[in-house]
Amino acid sequence: MTVPTSRHDAQERDAADPLAGLRDRFVVDDLLYLDGNSLGRLPAATGDHLAGLVRDGWGTELVRSWPTWIEWPRRIGDRIAAHALGARDGEAIVSDSTSVNLYKLAAAALDARPGRGTILADAEEFPTDRYLLEGLAAQRGHTLRLLPSDLDEGLDPDTLAAALTEDVALVVLSAVSYRCGALLDVAAVTDAARRVGALVLWDLSHAVGSVPLELTAAGVDLAVGCTYKYLNGGPGAPAFLYVRRELQESLRQPIWGWFGQRDQFRMGAGYDPAPGPERFLVGTPPVLGMAALDPALDVLADAGMDRVREKSLRLGELIIELADAWLVPHGFQLASPRDPRRRGGHVSLHHPEALRISRALVDAGVVGDYRVPDRLRLGPAALYTRHVDVWDAMDRLRDLAERRAWTEVPAEPSRVT
Repeated sequence: MTVPTSRHDAQERDAADPLAGLRDRFVVDDLLYLDGNSLGRLPAATGDHLAGLVRDGWGTELVRSWPTWIEWPRRIGDRIAAHALGARDGEAIVSDSTSVNLYKLAAAALDARPGRGTILADAEEFPTDRYLLEGLAAQRGHTLRLLPSDLDEGLDPDTLAAALTEDVALVVLSAVSYRCGALLDVAAVTDAARRVGALVLWDLSHAVGSVPLELTAAGVDLAVGCTYKYLNGGPGAPAFLYVRRELQESLRQPIWGWFGQRDQFRMGAGYDPAPGPERFLVGTPPVLGMAALDPALDVLADAGMDRVREKSLRLGELIIELADAWLVPHGFQLASPRDPRRRGGHVSLHHPEALRISRALVDAGVVGDYRVPDRLRLGPAALYTRHVDVWDAMDRLRDLAERRAWTEVPAEPSRVT
């Protein structure tokens, strides 16, 4: 059996890591944090940035700050587009939550494909996405067809291809599976759907900031995603939506609010959607929440998504290597694609006691998370996670496995998304 990477080797990799210096731009303690795919760490500059906004922008300038703030959904959306989405200015905007954005774009897409009665989604899609589509299908008389997919490998492209008929109006998929981390070929899926006249709406929540995206080049129609995972925007940070420039004028979202109105301060009698991505806004933007995105995006911009992806793959491969060597003898199995080209930024491991193991890990100073039915999910974010952090976390997991330490931990449901 091949000897796995030693702790010294992990330290050597960190010494050669071109992103190593970015760790100092986050608030980092002794906790071994492998849950960056649920909530990213706090950028060190965020606290002072928000304090200044509260003190000066709100406290001193008050409503005089609005001429600046009112542009933030578009400005920050353009920053996300440039540094994380591979999109053009005017194709992304910060707005609402991921779920609300998905509802808005899914409804607009269905209206844009009259006479078609089918919505396609992965049966293992994130629950909110499935629930929203179920509701839209019931309201509009559409058929929601949930495609079977493998818990550990994700959706087979051949399964999707067989389901793409001319009755399909909309396909909704995650670029990276929330459970197993399986990565879909965004360009290939988009092209296959376009050939039958269907629109594709991508959920990028577990992809953005983790894998390089080229939405414009891939011809992506629609996308949504959150900013509190790999983008490190903070708990409850506002989400973003993306609409391909050429599609914007033909879509009308279902929630007609004053921030989506042309010349909004004229307070016109009737609704006339604004040009560009602003037409997908609804109400007053969450200024404090948006503000936290600027220092977070500064770090991502300096890193570059190609280097982020390169390191993310190395961290994931280290998890798998050590799991194969240390954990498989104790009943663990890989529950993510082994091929790194088919995997996003997190790795899942299967064990019948995964829930209690995840709780025992927290007691041991390691934070990952749990997903049903019995998956331990580990998300090492490349901007601040070291190779030695992964090594130490896996070493503590090995110790727990050898001692079966989880047997003393009560099984309680996880509330981490």
